[in-house]
Amino acid sequence: MSTDLGLPSIGGLDLVPTTDAKQTAKDYTSDQEVRWCPGCGDYAVLAAVRQFLPTLGIRRENTVFVSGIGCSSRFPYYLNTYGMHSIHGRAPTIATGLAVSRPDLSVWVVTGDGDALSIGGNHLIHALRRNVNLKILLFNNRIYGLTKGQYSPTSEVGKVTKSTPMGSLDHPFNPISLALGAEASFVGRALDSDRKGLTEVLGAAAAHRGSALVEIFQDCPIFNDGSFDLLRKPETKDQRLVHVVDGQPVTFGPEDDKFAVVQRGFRLEVVKAADVDPSEIVVHDARNLELSFALSRLSDQDLNHTVTGIFRNVDRTTYDDAARAQVQQAKDLAAAKPGGADLQALLTGRDTWTIAG
Repeated sequence: MSTDLGLPSIGGLDLVPTTDAKQTAKDYTSDQEVRWCPGCGDYAVLAAVRQFLPTLGIRRENTVFVSGIGCSSRFPYYLNTYGMHSIHGRAPTIATGLAVSRPDLSVWVVTGDGDALSIGGNHLIHALRRNVNLKILLFNNRIYGLTKGQYSPTSEVGKVTKSTPMGSLDHPFNPISLALGAEASFVGRALDSDRKGLTEVLGAAAAHRGSALVEIFQDCPIFNDGSFDLLRKPETKDQRLVHVVDGQPVTFGPEDDKFAVVQRGFRLEVVKAADVDPSEIVVHDARNLELSFALSRLSDQDLNHTVTGIFRNVDRTTYDDAARAQVQQAKDLAAAKPGGADLQALLTGRDTWTIAG
């Protein structure tokens, strides 16, 4: 979409004119008291988003946040943008209607691992496969926090919770693998405490036209405290966090003990960088679906080698663009008919009949 202001755009949206006052995080801060438990990872994500949104240059009145049900779903209250606190699991559906009917809006979905992957699983995968122009922030704390500590679709096998006192029997979803399996055109992951990495992924998601899913690992200090400590503590994070950059070799770890990812048959393996030729090290390609999926499976629920960054970023036709083009085509065809459009004929269609008296 072009802009009549003669300005560049992000995702087809008009940027704020240079005559407008520069936006700041304060402009995106609502007058609502933030009510999350002390130490909740949602605070860090909210702070990052407030700092990040002004950099996009998109008008606040062109920004909408839609949420479902859960602790993370209070997000729209705390941002001075348009927003909607919708119903359990259905945020992608409502957001799809907005994106299709209002191409001038930057539409964001905020959801949690329970909201998105349990009751909302069907809505999530279809929004992704359709490539609706949505940015979906999936807060994953591996627990149901709002309802006080039941296991969620991302809880580990054996997880002891109020609803699984002898340990969960369910095998958890891998949200990144799920999104890639649904052929989302953009998939990323970040930690709530990694402001730089989170902002990097959010910026790329905002610039992307199409479905963008960003999984954010965040801590629930009340019901699942320390769930991602292995990825935060200085003594363990360097050996576990694998940050990928498009076009760069996949290596990680301290300089004196570097690790690398190589391909062995159909699988990826982590090896000592010093033990392999540099030509064997996998180079990340965010357009390669198979490689992105393999990276998402590099670590299972144990967080042994957890990939962050942008897994996939490809361009393909969005559902909303295609839907609007089809509506316009129908209008053009109707207008070309003698006498113009016949609404009754459209409603009646061809599959009707008259019953003789």
